[in-house]
Amino acid sequence: MDMVKRLVADRPVVVFSRSTCCMSHSIKTLISSFGANPTVYELDQIPNGKQIEKALVQQLGCQPSVPAVFIGQEFVGGDKQVMSLQVRNELAPLLRKAGAIWI
Repeated sequence: MDMVKRLVADRPVVVFSRSTCCMSHSIKTLISSFGANPTVYELDQIPNGKQIEKALVQQLGCQPSVPAVFIGQEFVGGDKQVMSLQVRNELAPLLRKAGAIWI
């Protein structure tokens, strides 16, 4: 978990993803559509990706493991939780509060 905390520290939005995952792509596109520039870790393209994925599953209960979204250093959840925030018009205020967007 310390590894995940280090990767998330001091970044307003972090998305753990897989380059081949369509839901990860959709969530990255949604967050970017607000003007945010999320830090994205493609777990299938980084050397310690399997270790990070294991930590996401075991310690945060991510099922499926990606996408895993952190906003303001807090774990928000996966695609369903992020889409739920969007439907309830809560995603933009959360991004503003985290300093990911200014408008």
